[in-house]
Amino acid sequence: MEKDSCYKIGYITRPHGLKGEVTAILTEPIDLSEINSFFLEYQNSLVPFFIESFSDRGDKTFFKFEEIDSTEKADPLKGCSIYLPKSIRPKLKRGEFYDDEVIGFNVEDKTKGLLGSVKEVSATGPNRLLLVRYNQKEVLIPVNGPFIVSTNKSKKLIMVDLPDGFLDI
Repeated sequence: MEKDSCYKIGYITRPHGLKGEVTAILTEPIDLSEINSFFLEYQNSLVPFFIESFSDRGDKTFFKFEEIDSTEKADPLKGCSIYLPKSIRPKLKRGEFYDDEVIGFNVEDKTKGLLGSVKEVSATGPNRLLLVRYNQKEVLIPVNGPFIVSTNKSKKLIMVDLPDGFLDI
C-alpha cells in the first residue's frame, strides 16, 4: 500500500502489558468495530497489522495484534504511525474537508484574487488553520468562522472572504 493512498489516524505510544498489547492515541474519529486491520509505518514502509482485539479507555486505545504476543515483539512498534486507506474514509458533508485533502489547493480571496496554495493545515486546540504563502510571508487563515466561503474539490480551490487588513498583519 502506498502512503499517498492512505491517511493517518493516530500512532502507537508504547507496549502495554506482557502479552503484546500496545497503547495508541487516535487523532481521527473512527469506528473500530468495522476495522479488522490497518497499516503501521514501520521501517519507512506501510505494513499491514491485523487486529485481534481492542479496547478504549478515555483518550487511549489498546490494541492486540495477531502474531504479536510479547512485550519484545510489541516494543519495536512504539512510535509507529497508524494509517487506513483513504477509500474507506467516511464521506463528509458538502463544503467540509479532511486536512490532507486540501494540501496544494489554491486559495482565492474575493477582493485580492489568488493568494497562493495551501502548504499545510495545522490544529491549535480546537482551531484549524490553513497555512498559505502570500507575498513572501506565511498567512494563517482560520477554517472555523466566516472566512471560508466555499471549497471546490474538483477545481482544487478554496474561496475566502478576508476582512480588510487581514493580510497586512
